[in-house]
Amino acid sequence: MITLTAVKQLIDDFAVSKVLVIAPKRVAEDTWTREHEKWDHLSGLTVSRVLGTPQQRVKALSRKADVYVIGRDCVQWIVQRYGKLWPFDMVVVDELSSFKNPQAKRFKALRQVLPFIERVVGLTGTPSPNGLMDLWAEVFLLDRGERLGRTLGRYREKWFRPAVQNGYVVYKWAAIRGAEEEIRRRISDICVSMSAADYLELPDRIDREVPVRLSEAEMENYRKMEQEQLLQVEDETVAALNAAAVMSKLLQIANGRAYTDEHGVVRIHDAKAEALAEIVDVSDSPVLVFYSFKHDLEAIREKIPDARELEGPETIAAWNRGEIPVLLAHPASVGYGLNLQDGGHVIVWYGLTWSLELYQQANARLHRQGQQRPVIVHHLIAEGTVDEQVMKALQSKDTGQRALLEALKERRRE
Repeated sequence: MITLTAVKQLIDDFAVSKVLVIAPKRVAEDTWTREHEKWDHLSGLTVSRVLGTPQQRVKALSRKADVYVIGRDCVQWIVQRYGKLWPFDMVVVDELSSFKNPQAKRFKALRQVLPFIERVVGLTGTPSPNGLMDLWAEVFLLDRGERLGRTLGRYREKWFRPAVQNGYVVYKWAAIRGAEEEIRRRISDICVSMSAADYLELPDRIDREVPVRLSEAEMENYRKMEQEQLLQVEDETVAALNAAAVMSKLLQIANGRAYTDEHGVVRIHDAKAEALAEIVDVSDSPVLVFYSFKHDLEAIREKIPDARELEGPETIAAWNRGEIPVLLAHPASVGYGLNLQDGGHVIVWYGLTWSLELYQQANARLHRQGQQRPVIVHHLIAEGTVDEQVMKALQSKDTGQRALLEALKERRRE
């Protein structure tokens, strides 16, 4: 709403004429194309939803409007369509942190048309989820390298030093002393940071760990996987080829299912599904459940048949009207921008994530402005499994690759 208010004022002042908003797909479908309808002062603003098939997108672009909204997966498409005839004098990038990788195709595409854009605005609640290195690409889109340098290499040379390397290959960079203060000072004239806690009275958030106990036979299967990276279950083979894959397998088993080498699914236990059903039974509110794997959906639906998966704007609207008692969502699909706070105040993490950014953003779908009740966040923790390490990492905000490897080593030592 704040951004659209600024856009309308700029249009009324003849400062800009045509605005492109780039957003995560679901946010483009719902929030950006509906928000202006809620506010009287934005009633004159026209918004065109540039989504769907290429033919539907072309048709939407041909409509006369003030604001055109596309999904970030269409950035390359729209850049190729217009090239040097770029018609948008202002671009808003919602969730700017999704452009933090300068090698990504979406970043390279948007970079091509920067000379034709007079105003670029970036919005994000997590500008540097993995450290200061994330900032370069984001700030470059705002000022074309004026403040932090025109290349990532120059940015690294000036403010970082190799922390972990093998010969000439650097695996991790560490900021030199004073770098953070200097980088903040350099970008302070074009960046503003506002914490909801400083300006809004949000209801409390209550975090709760729900211990889930596996049987001895189930734990034996789990321990074999930890020790041998290979688990035989019902004559199906579940193999893990590297540390990340091992961690993924352990999280799968902690949730109750695991993928096989032949892409099948084997059942390990139903402890988490049963714990979830108990929470739903006693909840005084619709429940938003975050799952990790496709087989989690199957396990949940066996216990809670009327649970619905988040699929589009219609599902979001039904949830916010209180019509969906249990909504299932992957954190990557709801992590940014979606307003779900009207539908309930209870979250259950069926499967945990190593991504602190996804974790924080997903919880903020309910714990945000407009929420009227304390938000309760349940975490289902399979006792004696890697769930405990992931929960510890999220609490300490240490979720990088090093933490993942250390967690795996700790599990093996135990």
